[in-house]
Amino acid sequence: MLIGILAVLSVLAAVGITAVGGWLWWLLPVGFLGSFLALALLAFLFLWAMCARVDLNTPPVDSPFYRRLLRIYAQAAVTLLQIRYEKTGMEMLPREGRYLLVCNHLSDADPVCLHDCFPKSHLAFISKRENADMFLVGKLMHTTLCQMINRENDREALKTILSCISILKEDRANVAVFPEGYTSVDGLLHPFRSGVFKIAQKADVPIVVVTLQNTDRVFHNAKRLKPTLVKVHLLGVIPAGELKGVTAVDIGNRVHKMMEEDLGKDKVFWEENT
Repeated sequence: MLIGILAVLSVLAAVGITAVGGWLWWLLPVGFLGSFLALALLAFLFLWAMCARVDLNTPPVDSPFYRRLLRIYAQAAVTLLQIRYEKTGMEMLPREGRYLLVCNHLSDADPVCLHDCFPKSHLAFISKRENADMFLVGKLMHTTLCQMINRENDREALKTILSCISILKEDRANVAVFPEGYTSVDGLLHPFRSGVFKIAQKADVPIVVVTLQNTDRVFHNAKRLKPTLVKVHLLGVIPAGELKGVTAVDIGNRVHKMMEEDLGKDKVFWEENT
């Protein structure tokens, strides 16, 4: 939407510039490009100004304004990066009640794609604490109820898990997590940190299982002005009732197997091959 608005305004500005310039037609593309870049800069400065108001020393909040802002700029990023989607299983997404969304993790583009593909899901991501320092991104995460986790400190990680359970129980947002814990550097599906599945158990909510493919190619292709087909597969929903009486490890194994079957054996890390 944002890119479309900028494009329309740039066309109008280019026509005006061309008319003022005596209808020299070479002014039309030059005027469009110059106007688009100027408007894009204004859009960036607006985002920067809004993020500059966010105080990271306060507890994370859930702001409707910043969620709307995130959605608009995520859509703009998808357009600029030339991301195309192949979606399957979207009809299985729960229409009512909260859930825990779990997904494999290939790239920094993953959260952007999930926000764009599930715009009404009101997702609060669990993210490594280092991401809080990312320019603009950290501020947007703070205002959309994202929960930072210290992966090297079990006590601190437990606090994050308890916060996520509260978010679900209090019906504040759906929680999204990458159970591998890290971005895959080799493009393969790695073992899970099963503790995150306790969130769904304790909050008594279902687990939505999603896989992403090709997001690790997005930035590489964008540099070469090539589009990327990102595959977004919603594999299924594990009902809350089926999470009772089993261990978090069992749940993790079940989810991992679902992802294995979708991605293919060649996209899974196997310890015996190391």
